[in-house]
Amino acid sequence: MKRKHWVIGSLVGAIIVFAWQGLSWMAIGIHDKQMKYTPAQDEIMDLLNSKITEEGLYSMPSAATKKEMEEKAKEMEGKPWASIIYHKEYHMDIAMRTTRALLVDLFLVVSLIYLFTRGGAVPIPRRVFSGSVAWGLAFFIAGQYMGHVWFDLPWHMIMGDLIDNVVSWSLCGIWLGWWLNRK
Repeated sequence: MKRKHWVIGSLVGAIIVFAWQGLSWMAIGIHDKQMKYTPAQDEIMDLLNSKITEEGLYSMPSAATKKEMEEKAKEMEGKPWASIIYHKEYHMDIAMRTTRALLVDLFLVVSLIYLFTRGGAVPIPRRVFSGSVAWGLAFFIAGQYMGHVWFDLPWHMIMGDLIDNVVSWSLCGIWLGWWLNRK
């Protein structure tokens, strides 16, 4: 396969995946139910700002040492708990995030094309499509779904990510199935 074929296939595939992700978050509303609202947010944020000094993921209740956490885990059974991702500052500038996301998508599409074209054979379009869908599902299962398994992330938090992975990589698979088989 020619370098030009790889470059165009990868760029267009990355733009397809990136565009779907953007549409799903900003225009279609697939992720609208992902984050909940509480009218007590100002009081909660005031309390967090006064008690937390370092950015990070906090699981509550927790303990300072592993041994103390093992003891606390017994007390926690059946009681409420929370995970909080805390940041000291909010930044609206999304240029770097957008650039990084597009570069990640580009890397993933290049990797997918590499897997499909190893050995020099031209992949069958339906295999490209099904392989692309499997690629997207693998990312979801290894990422967000494992968060559901280990940290009880609710389905409303990860359902949009499942839709994103299936749709974006299906669209990319349709594109690559056609592009890689052009004469």
